[in-house]
Amino acid sequence: MRTLVIGDIHGGYKALLQILDRAEVTPEDQLIFLGDYVDGWSEAAQTIDKLIELSKIMKCIFIRGNHDVWCGLWLNKGAKNPIWLAHGGEETIESYIQSGLLTDVRHKQFFNYLKDYYIDADSNLFLHAGFSSMHGVEKEEYASNFYWDRTLWEAALLAEKIPEADLKEQLPQRFTHYKNIFIGHTPTTNYDKMEPMFAHNVINVDTGAAFKGKLTIMDIETKEFWQSDALPDLYPNEKGRN
Repeated sequence: MRTLVIGDIHGGYKALLQILDRAEVTPEDQLIFLGDYVDGWSEAAQTIDKLIELSKIMKCIFIRGNHDVWCGLWLNKGAKNPIWLAHGGEETIESYIQSGLLTDVRHKQFFNYLKDYYIDADSNLFLHAGFSSMHGVEKEEYASNFYWDRTLWEAALLAEKIPEADLKEQLPQRFTHYKNIFIGHTPTTNYDKMEPMFAHNVINVDTGAAFKGKLTIMDIETKEFWQSDALPDLYPNEKGRN
């Protein structure tokens, strides 16, 4: 059995189907999704429907992203955050109206039961964005950091510049609690890269699927990964979150 981690999908249903096929995913595998399932491309509702379908045939863990917080509030309470609408929310609303899935109770429940983070038996941590507590995620005071924080990734990039001899003294303590930390949220395309990025023990799997990048699925043990086509090629008549 493999454990495979998937980066931010942002309504790219076609990309999701591609990576499941290219990684030859089977029901014996375990899938860990890092959040931001909606907002960007036109098939947000179809994406959630597929994730619900997958959860019935195999073990899936679904992490909460910031866009999922917004979408969940809208589905359950009708709340339309103006910032959300300007960053993909309009496309998600249209997807739900066009698909006929707007009143599907399963979709509301999906967003209600997302996890803030997940730690496996090997002390690998999975979360959407980051955390700030030096004592680890269990001691985090602000849950919003799990789906908004960028300082974890920024600190990991800085840690790469610390000489090996000085790591023990200078490495921020929050990195020491986990074998690997898998995140999304900050697209690697921000750094002109369309593949996962590695910084100290943090692995960024958000390869810009919301924008001009690709969707990525990675084997957490071997670090082998598979990618979809670039999302603008899959949705040539759409703009995504550009």
